[in-house]
Amino acid sequence: MLIGYIILIAFGGAFLVYIFGKIISSLRNFLVILFSLALLVLISYLYKMPNTEIKYFSFLSHSLIFKMDWLSWFFAVAIASINLLAIIFSLSDMKGKERLDLFYLLIFLVNAGMLGVVFSGDLISFYIFWEIMSWSAFLLISFNEEGWSAGLKYIILSIIGSFAMLVGMLIIYSVLGTFVIEVIMKQMNILYSGFIFLASLLFCIAFGIKNALVPLHTWLPDSYTNSESTFTVVLSGMLTRMGVFGFILILYILIGLKRFMLIGSGWFSHVLTFLAAFSIIFGTFIALLQDDAKKLLAWHSIGQGGYIILGLTYGTTLGVASGIFHTLNHAIYIALLFMVVGAVELRTGCRDLNALGGLRSRMPILFYGSLIGISGFIGIPLTNGFVSKWLLYKTLIINHSPFLAFSALIGTWGTVLYGFKFIHNIFLGQLPVKYENVQKAPFSMQFPVILLSLVILLFGILPGIPLKVIGWIQTTMGFKVAKINIWGVITETGTLNTVNIFFALLLAFIGIYLLSRIGIRARRVTQDDTYAAGHYAPRDKYAYTSDFYAPLFNIIKPIFREWVSILNGKIVRFGRALSDSVRRIYVGDLGTYVLYIVLFLAFLLTLRMGWNLW
Repeated sequence: MLIGYIILIAFGGAFLVYIFGKIISSLRNFLVILFSLALLVLISYLYKMPNTEIKYFSFLSHSLIFKMDWLSWFFAVAIASINLLAIIFSLSDMKGKERLDLFYLLIFLVNAGMLGVVFSGDLISFYIFWEIMSWSAFLLISFNEEGWSAGLKYIILSIIGSFAMLVGMLIIYSVLGTFVIEVIMKQMNILYSGFIFLASLLFCIAFGIKNALVPLHTWLPDSYTNSESTFTVVLSGMLTRMGVFGFILILYILIGLKRFMLIGSGWFSHVLTFLAAFSIIFGTFIALLQDDAKKLLAWHSIGQGGYIILGLTYGTTLGVASGIFHTLNHAIYIALLFMVVGAVELRTGCRDLNALGGLRSRMPILFYGSLIGISGFIGIPLTNGFVSKWLLYKTLIINHSPFLAFSALIGTWGTVLYGFKFIHNIFLGQLPVKYENVQKAPFSMQFPVILLSLVILLFGILPGIPLKVIGWIQTTMGFKVAKINIWGVITETGTLNTVNIFFALLLAFIGIYLLSRIGIRARRVTQDDTYAAGHYAPRDKYAYTSDFYAPLFNIIKPIFREWVSILNGKIVRFGRALSDSVRRIYVGDLGTYVLYIVLFLAFLLTLRMGWNLW
């Protein structure tokens, strides 16, 4: 019953926020925090109620069901947490902007749609909530004029994915006669292998689009870049990763581990792993070429999505654990970094990495938050990203997959490069004169950054907290779970113990600190007292990495063309031209509309007469 109240608050809160926002804006701000916090508290309480299921409606003799298991709870907590922090962040980010009532209505509808997806116990409910989530996201991506083209690209691909999902659902129903997930799980062995393959392929297209798996990724860079920073936090943190939830639901719960690994004599899973490996390399190195901070993080998300899918589709205990854990880890640090970019843009009006620099002294909280976030997605020890990547690397190495392991390693090397670029060009180096008086970010922006930074360190030092729940999820999938303690993972081929790493790094830090204290004292210099590569730095530009990869990009530009993106662009332009043409028939003249009706009736009469003569 509690699940029903959660969905009711999620949807009801959306409309109450909209209505009261029309009356008093301060009341709206209070309600968005209240409802978001209430959802997180109620979902957290579900921890005590595993394997809950309720029938909430009947649709054409089909039962619509809510269910809660460990997988649902894991994703629901992540969704509610990211949403709450994004709402807190928005109090400053969206302050003074227009149509805020509509903005918060849509944010809540996206959140409600995501919660409905993870709590769905049947495929009809899943599809309905998936569409609510997708269309609300489209309206938010298109919220500003500059996001309209990105929104069209997103919704076109989403419609393609939704259609593929619908056909996959109907294939299953045509044989089993049910949409209930629990029943499908028990009867899946009735389906012929050809049906299983076709349904799996269709669902993978739908979830691959949502997760931006290459080559289905083209909607993501523009959508992340042109959305409001608050929504980008939600979009990058959890909405994109609903594709991961779909992959897990279909491949490991509906189809099952053994059947999934045997689809197409095993080559189906191999194709998915190689697509994931390519996504890692492609997304990572395109991120290197970006000068817009948001676009850099967008391409980073494509690469990190590859790590997630690689772990999930590899099909081993440690591999799937790494994929699920990395989903949570990525949600945490990508949300943090988009908040940092949003806060910097609010104060400076800029997110061009070639025009910033030296903001560490003005925004120390954001700097240290960025440093921890970057360390997380690189996978530096004592951060959450280290643990999930350790699980993935160990899986690939002990199972003799050198190409996949090398692909993941190349991705990490690239991540180090653009991670340094992100930190250096925003916070390090000399502070441009025009930013000498820039103010710190508001507390409502700093608080989520601090909290997410602490969680990155917490799950890096005590990874057993989330891994325990992940172990319970894997048990429901039929995996033999590895031994987990609060400090890490114990396997037959080695042990991860983060407490040992913690004390080793602590001793190393103390040693470096003592050496620095007995070394040469630092002295303050003016901004002009700099010298690099035989030249003094100009007064108005101190970022030596400006256009650093321009020569490389000029070399590869003639052969670097995103054919899928070009095709999507043509589809979008055709859709807009068609819409403009159709719009011209609405002239507002009653006589013209009557003429349309007469012409249509005449056409039908002519058609009927021709049919009779034939």
